[in-house]
Amino acid sequence: MGEMAKELTIVILTGLSGSGKSTALRVFEDLGFFCVDGLPVSLVPKLISLFDEKGGQRYKGLALGMDVRQADLDTDWEAALALVKVKKSAPRIIFLEAATRELIRRYATTRRPHPLESAALGLEQAVRLEHERMRPLRDAADMVIDTTGFSIHDLRRKLQEKWASQSATSGAFKVHVMSFGFKYGPPSEADMIFDLRFLPNPYFDKDLREKTGKEDAVRDYVLAGEPGSEFLTRLTGFLLYLLPLYATEGRYRLTLAFGCTGGRHRSVAVAEAIFDTLAKAGYNTSLEHRHIERG
Repeated sequence: MGEMAKELTIVILTGLSGSGKSTALRVFEDLGFFCVDGLPVSLVPKLISLFDEKGGQRYKGLALGMDVRQADLDTDWEAALALVKVKKSAPRIIFLEAATRELIRRYATTRRPHPLESAALGLEQAVRLEHERMRPLRDAADMVIDTTGFSIHDLRRKLQEKWASQSATSGAFKVHVMSFGFKYGPPSEADMIFDLRFLPNPYFDKDLREKTGKEDAVRDYVLAGEPGSEFLTRLTGFLLYLLPLYATEGRYRLTLAFGCTGGRHRSVAVAEAIFDTLAKAGYNTSLEHRHIERG
C-alpha cells in the first residue's frame, strides 16, 4: 500500500465556478484517471488511503474536482495537502478561471445560480467574492488555464497539451513561458509581461511575413542584430538572477509572457530562446504559443 502511494498521481482540478471544471474532469477521465467531483478537502487523505492496489494498477491516477461548494476548500486545503505529501504523493493543482464578464455571461446563458449567489448577493458580486476566496489556491496552483473565449473543444485540447508538458518533467518550482499577441489581449494568468514591440518586426519583410518565430530566418532577424542580441543577453541574465529568488521565496509557479503585435514573430522567437535557456539551466519549464496561428 505504501509503495503504491509513492507512485500515485493526484490531480486537483479547481478554480472559478463556470470556468470549465466539469469538462476538465471528463478530459482526465478519458486519460484513464479515476475521477471524483465534490469531495470535501478533509476527505482527500482518506480517499487516497482507500485507493487500493487494484485501483492503483487500473487507473493512471486520481483526479479530484473541487470548488467553493465544498465549504472547507478555502480554509482546509493547505493542511489536507500537507497530509497527502506526507504519504509521498505529489498532488498537482490545476486552476481554471475566466474573465468576470465571461463567467457572468455563462451563468446568464445557462440560467443556473452561482454557488455563492443569494438574496443578498447578486451574480456579479458572487463571482467577485469567489475570486477573492480562491486567490490563495490560484497562487499555489501548478497550472493556471484561462478559459475566456474557449469552446469545450479548445479547453480539452489546451488541457491535454499543458498536462503533457507538465507531466513530462518534475520539480517543485515551475516556469511557464508563453508568447501572445497584444492585438488579441494579454494573458490574465501572466505574472510578468514583456512588451517586445520595440524589436525589429519581420512582418514588414515579405519573405518572412508568412513564417513564424520558430524558424531560423525570423529568429535571426529579431535577435541576431541590435537591439535584439543585447536585449536577449540582458533578459537572460535578469531571469537567471530572479528565478532562484522566487524559488527560495516558496513560489510554486511563475508564468512569463512575451508579447508582440500579432503573437507570431517576435514574441515567439524570444519565448523559444528563453524556454531553451531555462530548460538547459535545469528549470521545470513549459512553453505555449497562444496566438501563433491567429497572428
